[in-house]
Amino acid sequence: MTSKEEKVKVLLAQFPLESHSRGAFTVIGMLRDSGMEVVYIGNSLPEQIINTAVQEGVDVVGISTLTGGELVLGGKVIELAKEKGITNNTAFVMGGIVPPEDEPDLRKMGFDVLFRPGATREEIDKGIRGALAAKRAIAR
Repeated sequence: MTSKEEKVKVLLAQFPLESHSRGAFTVIGMLRDSGMEVVYIGNSLPEQIINTAVQEGVDVVGISTLTGGELVLGGKVIELAKEKGITNNTAFVMGGIVPPEDEPDLRKMGFDVLFRPGATREEIDKGIRGALAAKRAIAR
């Protein structure tokens, strides 16, 4: 089980056409307040996101989205993560504006947690740590 004391390393990125970063910066502060280490790479292609995740050895890959494309680009992130062999021990989360009808597809493709606008620090912390604990329990 992931404990509050355990340092969780999160990679946070946005897809290329995102022009709003206020939500991402708010989440970065929440994650750091929860004791997590954050690597923020801003606007990035799926290849950049997964390559950085592997290089940095992160526990969590988080995507902040507002402008759409989450199914296509999110699918590519998960596909590349599978190719690199990191899906069994890395939690994948997405937050921002996601059409409710897309949520089941995002979960099916491999996103462990989806956060809506207004998620609290406690909800984000609990969601990330819970997803990571579940991944680690399955990997054992």
